[in-house]
Amino acid sequence: MNGSRRSLSFYPLAAVFALFVLFLYGPIVSMAVLSFQGPDGGLTFPMNRVSTFWFGKLMEGVGVVDIWGAFGRSLRLAIVVMVLTVVLSLATGLAFRRGFRGSSSLFYLLVSSLIVPSIVVSLGIGLLFRFLDDAIRFVGRALSLASLGEGFTSSAGLFTSALGAHLTWTLPFGVLIMLAVFNRFEKSYEEAARDLGATGWQTFRHVVLPLIIPGLIGVALFAFTLSFDELARSSQAAGDLNTLPLELKGLTTTVTTPEIYALGTLTTAVSFLVIFAALGVIIGFRSRAAVRGPVETGVVQ
Repeated sequence: MNGSRRSLSFYPLAAVFALFVLFLYGPIVSMAVLSFQGPDGGLTFPMNRVSTFWFGKLMEGVGVVDIWGAFGRSLRLAIVVMVLTVVLSLATGLAFRRGFRGSSSLFYLLVSSLIVPSIVVSLGIGLLFRFLDDAIRFVGRALSLASLGEGFTSSAGLFTSALGAHLTWTLPFGVLIMLAVFNRFEKSYEEAARDLGATGWQTFRHVVLPLIIPGLIGVALFAFTLSFDELARSSQAAGDLNTLPLELKGLTTTVTTPEIYALGTLTTAVSFLVIFAALGVIIGFRSRAAVRGPVETGVVQ
């Protein structure tokens, strides 16, 4: 401390920041606290005893809703979206780094997906798959294929329409992160590896990849959390089976017990667990890089 006094503007700015944090995390904390209501507790304060009764009720199932099935579907979808987002974002970042014809148009096309309202994107994808379904039925009837004619239901589903809808949300964020990572990347490391005789694959594997792994982890974190919690883009594109956010949306109008808070607390815990795990991996890689240096030894075998 240098002993200097804070300016008068510090205190109102600190108060605004504290109110912002309270507004941001206050509802989450309130939900978590109310989820530990006693058996006779309601949806508001004051609390009626403290217990894990509603978590036990949640484990038994929420009425006719297959809440754990929806949880599993959202988890599987989020993992697939995360993997595809990381791979496609990395490939796109490498492509933009080299430059190619039409790169500016592709960039604006990617960013435009963030500007268009999510519900419009969901409606558009849902409508596209309805057209696709009609085309498949037409071809099935024309070729006298019963499975593609009257027996066909829909091509929309978790890993078709819903996957595409979620990628329109996660992929632009992933590409923007990778563009920022490669914009700050020091090319002299690659040049040094090539001077030592490393091939293109060896340079990428032993030099580029270790340096950009924190950025890739950030992309994975964004993709998983955005997909796991996505509601609007899933509303018209999820197919016959709902994801967890869609089930939660429906339960808010039918469930009038803290059981809904217990479910929200568990899903929030999953999101925070993923965030802290990603931060731990990033810190681990940074510590390893600080010990071993920016370029691993033994690049050229």
